[in-house]
Amino acid sequence: MNNIFPVITIDGPSGVGKGTLSRRLAKILGWNLLDSGVIYRVLALAALENKIDINREEKVAVLAEEIQISFINRKNNFFVSFNGKEIKRDIYTETIGNYASKIAVFSKVRKNLLTYQRTFCRCPGLVADGRDMGTVVFPNAELKIFLYASFEERERRRLHQLQKKNFGVNFKFLFSQIRERDARDYNRQSAPLTPAIDSLMLDSTHLSAEEVKSKVLMYIRESLVFSSRVLYNTTHNQG
Repeated sequence: MNNIFPVITIDGPSGVGKGTLSRRLAKILGWNLLDSGVIYRVLALAALENKIDINREEKVAVLAEEIQISFINRKNNFFVSFNGKEIKRDIYTETIGNYASKIAVFSKVRKNLLTYQRTFCRCPGLVADGRDMGTVVFPNAELKIFLYASFEERERRRLHQLQKKNFGVNFKFLFSQIRERDARDYNRQSAPLTPAIDSLMLDSTHLSAEEVKSKVLMYIRESLVFSSRVLYNTTHNQG
């Protein structure tokens, strides 16, 4: 599929900094944001609230056709709205993340969400964060980034992230959940986690979020596929 508006995709496993990078780029460029991981988390939460067994692919796939999610930029901070209501902290628990990972292996769910995710590509452009953004959802994206980091660093970051949100964390449980999620992401039949062949590969293990952002912005400015307006924004609107 050809994108009407420019798209930057950011793929990679959990804990590499995709969410932070995608939000910062969307703010700097003034573009729309798509966090596909949030979509699967919201779907998992909706299934639980509707007492739908997350192991029932057909029922979850039907639910996937009905959800409406928005990423709202309010004073340079993105908020998630689900069916008109702002979502608070429920979707960011490790339990919901694990459920989201389980339903993400369902090919019918992914198929039903594919067209919906593409509707986020609107004027003036889109920053899309996920695991198959550059390979399946937006294969013709102008710029594709694949972030990765060592397992130990990813575990440390996730632990810090959950503690910062005041979630109780069981270290052994967290370790096993990340391992299980990785196995599902890399080995699922439908849209497994893998870098697009034309991705910029970036190891974030020893980089701060600011350093990752700077490297990606430099790559954007050096790339010839972007218009002078976008290049201007990345130079004059960093934050």
